[in-house]
Amino acid sequence: MSEAEDDNPELDSEPEEGDLEMCLMTEVDYVQQVPTYKSRADGEVVPKVERADFNGNPDSLFFNDGKRRIDFVLVYEDESKNASDKKKGSVYRRRQRRRQCFEGNLMEIGVELEATQSVTDEKLFYVKVHVPFDVLCSYAEVMHIKLPIQPNDLAPQSTTYNCFTKYFYPSEDVIAKEMDFFTAPFRKDQLNCFYEKDKEKFFTAAMRSRMAYYILNRAPYDVKGNMKKFGFSKLINGGVYKDAYPLHDCRFNVKSKEPNCPNERFLLYNEWANPKSFYKMQPLDLIRKYFGEKIGIYFAWLGFYTFMLSLAAAVGLGCFIYGFKSRESSTWSKEVCDPQIGGQIVMCPQCDNDCPYWRLNITCEASKRLCVFDNYGTLVFAVFMSVWVTLFLEFWKRYQAVLEHDWDTVEFLQQEEQPRPEYEAKCIHERVNPVTQNKEKVPYTSCGKCMRVSCGIGTVLFWILLIIASVVGVIVYRLAMFLTFSAKLRSASKEIEPFKEYVTPQMATSITASIISFIIIMFLNNVYEKVAIWITDFELPRTKTEYENSLTLKMFLFQFVNYYSSCFYIAFFKGKVVGYPGQPVYWFGAFRNEECDPGGCLTELTTQLSIIMTGKAIWNNIQEVLLPWVKNLIFRHCTKVGSEKVIPRWEQDYQLQPLGKLGLFYEYLEMVIQFGFVTLFVASFPLAPLLALINNLCEIRVDAWKITTQFRRIVPEKAQDIGAWQPILQGVAILAVATNAAIIAFTSDMIPRLVYYWAFSVSPYSDGSNHTMTGFINSSLSVFNVKDFSEKSKPRPEITPHLFSNITTCRYRDFRNPPGHYNEYEFSIYYWHVIAAKLAFMIVVEHIVYFTKFMLSYIIPDVPEALKEQIKRERYLTQKILHETNIKKFTEFIKPVAERLQDQVEEPELDLKL
Repeated sequence: MSEAEDDNPELDSEPEEGDLEMCLMTEVDYVQQVPTYKSRADGEVVPKVERADFNGNPDSLFFNDGKRRIDFVLVYEDESKNASDKKKGSVYRRRQRRRQCFEGNLMEIGVELEATQSVTDEKLFYVKVHVPFDVLCSYAEVMHIKLPIQPNDLAPQSTTYNCFTKYFYPSEDVIAKEMDFFTAPFRKDQLNCFYEKDKEKFFTAAMRSRMAYYILNRAPYDVKGNMKKFGFSKLINGGVYKDAYPLHDCRFNVKSKEPNCPNERFLLYNEWANPKSFYKMQPLDLIRKYFGEKIGIYFAWLGFYTFMLSLAAAVGLGCFIYGFKSRESSTWSKEVCDPQIGGQIVMCPQCDNDCPYWRLNITCEASKRLCVFDNYGTLVFAVFMSVWVTLFLEFWKRYQAVLEHDWDTVEFLQQEEQPRPEYEAKCIHERVNPVTQNKEKVPYTSCGKCMRVSCGIGTVLFWILLIIASVVGVIVYRLAMFLTFSAKLRSASKEIEPFKEYVTPQMATSITASIISFIIIMFLNNVYEKVAIWITDFELPRTKTEYENSLTLKMFLFQFVNYYSSCFYIAFFKGKVVGYPGQPVYWFGAFRNEECDPGGCLTELTTQLSIIMTGKAIWNNIQEVLLPWVKNLIFRHCTKVGSEKVIPRWEQDYQLQPLGKLGLFYEYLEMVIQFGFVTLFVASFPLAPLLALINNLCEIRVDAWKITTQFRRIVPEKAQDIGAWQPILQGVAILAVATNAAIIAFTSDMIPRLVYYWAFSVSPYSDGSNHTMTGFINSSLSVFNVKDFSEKSKPRPEITPHLFSNITTCRYRDFRNPPGHYNEYEFSIYYWHVIAAKLAFMIVVEHIVYFTKFMLSYIIPDVPEALKEQIKRERYLTQKILHETNIKKFTEFIKPVAERLQDQVEEPELDLKL
């Protein structure tokens, strides 16, 4: 093939599914010191991978020679038996050519490979990857990996959190404490500056796997002149390889027999993932060492969140107990249940034609249930939670700063993170870097970037509108089914007589609507997830952190509307604009706007929250536990071999499940959605923190069990913090103040009760002279003349019980003038007093709580002062060590030169003397 033909991008006539667009570049030099790759002519000999039979050691983490450590494993299927078929043969030859080219390029830069045939399936081959020390040093410098210089002799700083929890950590005899070092970004030419006692242990297994992953993601499999196709991810998508993963160091329940194996997976299972260790604190340093900083920071955040929830759960449980004990002593609840008061009050029908009159005392049990949640303790708890969430976020920032320091991720984003391969593959436009003023390649112009972002925003808005449409659909269902349930329950009154007080049309409608809403939520989640990933891929973020942050924002905006829309409807819209019996408000001119349950909308909101929170927790735990376990069980059954065969470590890991492209994204999302339920609507459900605490105690162990026993080892990744979730949590915390204040003001009956107690229970609005709650029920119900019913809303005579056939008036929940008043059925003075009190309560409470939150945020520094001093001290000592080492190295280098110069100067002087 000629050189011109070799450079022609259109000669690659066999495009493969999964390929990214190819990049026209004059030079492949992704980052400093990364090797470039030459073009290959047809027929050129490609280095072949060494093949070796399995040596029978199931615990081995090395090549057959027992010296070269396995840093990564590639799996492919030998399709040579299908080569006789013309079409399949063409695909096989293309895949084989790309695999050989990919592996040849790896070996040319010094990576060592060894292939071994599968024990359980003769078609499968496992290519073991070993990165030699010299290559590791090159890429450690490229990736700015921090490595130890000398042991840290400074006393570690202890936090209040650690002082409380240190007694619950695993024994140091079982999990040894990690030695602390001064660290610095690695430089190959300063290798002697670093704390290197053993080359094999200088880079940890997690570092080796991370660098191997970096190399594999950037090695080309097709190089033709300026045309470059690279990355093993695309080869996996195209079927060239079946999978790739780093190895676990041993089985989770059995120690390895290898003498130098650390058995970290075994330790993690016994001391962390095993259910019997539920009371123990998490060994975060070992988690970080084995799985990487990204996994470590997630479990650190989840553990800290769960620890803080214990306080909120205790206070919430106390408020619930207070409400439960006071429900029988509530004056207004007694009035509802009193046959002489609530039993004599006839309520107006709640729907058109098919709903009868009813007596208020049938809602006795509902009013008692409402007392459990609608009391002064709930107000105190809502204010407490607003302060709690601020303390949680501020103390988490401090704890996170300690972890950043301990795990050497303080300057990670500025120094270490490299562009994504997908980004690099599409760098075809040039621009001037605003910082360096050098030309660099980018995948799109400014106009192109604007178009991509606009497309993403438009798609997200469309899906949010779709969710709102589904919420409207559920509302219409509520309106339509209320009539149906009213008729059905009335016809089945004898069968449900024992449960008549509990099974009301409102309750039946609320529960079924909550279940339907939950099903819609789960369905839309699955569909939107794929759309969000596609849009984020289309936007082409530069780094993985930017990719995850962009996807996180899209998914959370959708999930926020999806999960919380029904709760917002019940809390702030349902029953608010219903008119009055003679002139009700209709949706679309056909469906009468629904009213709250006779016990109030707060009870329905509590029901909605409990169903969604419980259902979501059960569903997620079933997915997280059963699905990977069943998949692994089926896989092992399908690849079952005789018990006499020994299966190697890499094949045991292949039988486990991959974690997935998005890694911990769904774990964070699940917890942040739960955080929203705990904070946004806690005024209506004080038990939410307790339910969240119980779920999280299980969640920590379930997640630990899952990634330790059911999943392949995750490729270790660096992470400085929890990413975009931090500002999302802060936004939820700010919104929670407004939602809880609005729930207390507009959804509960607390403000109307306070207005009655302080204003309307005494003169001039009442004959009494003492403030009391007696008479509140009567004052909160307006009077309606049954003659004023329209033909459309008037109840049919055949459904009206005989007891109500001669009534002249009925009551309904509102503050309106009675019939005969010169402004009949208009809002009364009581209504305007209540509205003014509600608005005043909202403004005062919001300002007080926001001011308290601001002061707490200001008083509590994000980084402890002692830690700041320690960081400065360590930086100074690190620079001093490197400087002294460089001076020593320069002295050793210049000493022979100085001696030669001195000798040259002394020789002429000696000649002169002679």
